[in-house]
Amino acid sequence: MILILDFGSQYTQLIARRIRELRVYCEIHPFNLSSEQIRKRMPRGIILSGGPASVYDRGAPVPAADLFELDIPVLGICYGMGVIAQHFGGRVSAAAEREYGPAQVTILDDSDLFAGLGGATVQVWMSHGDRIESLPPGFRILARSDNSPIAAFGDRGGKFFGVQFHPEVAHTPRGKDILANFLFRVCQASPDWNMENFVEREVQRIRARVGTAGVVCALSGGVDSTVTATLVHRAVGDQLTCVFVDNGVLRRLEAKRVMDFLTNAFHFRIRRVDASDLFLERLAGVEDPEQKRRIIGNTFIEVFEKEARSLPNVRFLAQGTLYPDVIESVSFKGPSATIKSHHNVGGLPERMHLELLEPLRELFKDEVRELGTVLGIPHEIIHRHPFPGPGLAIRIIGAVTKERVTVLQHADAIVEEEIRAAGWYEQLWQAFAVLLPVKTVGVMGDARTYENVVAVRAVQSVDGMTADWARLPADLLARISARLINEVQGINRVVYDISSKPPATIEWE
Repeated sequence: MILILDFGSQYTQLIARRIRELRVYCEIHPFNLSSEQIRKRMPRGIILSGGPASVYDRGAPVPAADLFELDIPVLGICYGMGVIAQHFGGRVSAAAEREYGPAQVTILDDSDLFAGLGGATVQVWMSHGDRIESLPPGFRILARSDNSPIAAFGDRGGKFFGVQFHPEVAHTPRGKDILANFLFRVCQASPDWNMENFVEREVQRIRARVGTAGVVCALSGGVDSTVTATLVHRAVGDQLTCVFVDNGVLRRLEAKRVMDFLTNAFHFRIRRVDASDLFLERLAGVEDPEQKRRIIGNTFIEVFEKEARSLPNVRFLAQGTLYPDVIESVSFKGPSATIKSHHNVGGLPERMHLELLEPLRELFKDEVRELGTVLGIPHEIIHRHPFPGPGLAIRIIGAVTKERVTVLQHADAIVEEEIRAAGWYEQLWQAFAVLLPVKTVGVMGDARTYENVVAVRAVQSVDGMTADWARLPADLLARISARLINEVQGINRVVYDISSKPPATIEWE
């Protein structure tokens, strides 16, 4: 296991993803994790992330005082490199010229960290305002750039390393090789983290914990809840009951599709609750997106709680919490204000006196999809685009009515059909339609119209943390526009969103 100590870098999760891709298990913890907790986890190596602070600032974050006495290899990245330098007596100061973006780094020798790269000049991604001015005693320079004479260093014992650049980002093409060298040459880690082992271990863990008790799972039909339910079902069979709540703002025919798939393919015990009228009644006249989320979240809890209470012997609530959600709650920056309220169902187990079962809490989204493949879930389900918990309610900008939901369901279905037919679906992170609170003048036949505007959004991303708008072919956009205007009553204009995340978000809410 590799331990990542988080000093607040925007790239910390990327470090973990790269290590997992190399088939080594890793965990992210706050920078100030105690040495006792570190020892308990028995890591093969420790990585200190980057961060926005400067190590010479008053109150700058520092790890446990005896971290470097634990006889565990350490790699410091950017700010983490500064932590190592300062601890061992080097000098860190503000650079005359800050570096943000691509740079060329020359590898000076073939150390374990840069095995196979000695003498090469490689492209890297820099993001720093400080630099190492003088080496700590007992350290040597391993790489340099024009702006960073000490772009990487290592101690002569081959245990402590620092790099000024970010090997975890895609803009450092050989970064994964550098991380692999740290894992396998320096830390002697084994590439034994895989989904087959995860399934076997998790099934045994769930069985031991649940015993003969009942489990209830809120099923949405999305990837996370479907994989959660399938894994728990493999462990405890009919002790699991899934509850599918139709909130009235789902995709077209979504409820039937989910029920048919799971009951036929996996023989789940599923209860469908049609609460669409209740949800739409409570959403009437509400325009604020956060208020919509609260209404949908609270109403869902109310409906789900009522259904769960009617089940005998239920002691556990299975939930599709993923590792990024866990990291958010314990990160250097504290619980993130950006966690959407509909994901925050933390009050539910206390009110229902249920214990949480979160079998995916160690996994990233791409690992969940890999797990789904191992569990035999069909490809088309695993690779479905993410769908927000509040559903189409937050893709309807302004008030939500049954009529507007119907318009958007039809429009969204057309967008998906055309994206799939053109072979673009799996090249995109998400593609969907948004119904705007704007009406414009148009002409259909010989008559003047005054109808709704629909925005089409399509983005490409690896993990949803950043995203770029998709350069869809003009003829595909033309087909989507023509079908929306011709087939969906109430639409006479289509626009295409060409903003990236950041500064925009993927959803429009």
